[in-house]
Amino acid sequence: MYFEDYESSSNAEHRGEDVFSKPVRAGKRTYFFDVKATKGNDYYLTITESKRRVDKDGRFSYEKHKIFLYKEDFEKFAEGLEEVVKYIKDRIPVTESRPNEFTNVSFDDLNKES
Repeated sequence: MYFEDYESSSNAEHRGEDVFSKPVRAGKRTYFFDVKATKGNDYYLTITESKRRVDKDGRFSYEKHKIFLYKEDFEKFAEGLEEVVKYIKDRIPVTESRPNEFTNVSFDDLNKES
């Protein structure tokens, strides 16, 4: 859906009743997978990427990008996503850079010279 389509479409369609939500924190971003219901009790998915930003005045704001995914498109979307993720992983393996455990370092050790 293009921005122009979003602006001209019914606002009620994009304010569906919340049914289920799954936030996924990934580094500096949070992704929200929200299942919503239409007035006709049909479900659709919104996927929102949210990034926290610091404004010039020092206040925090959130930059958000959202897509709407309708159930008739789920299978093709999932296939396309799986294909491009596989393409990336095959060429550049993804490595998790965050440690699972903290090291046991004493502050006294930091002042010692090796």
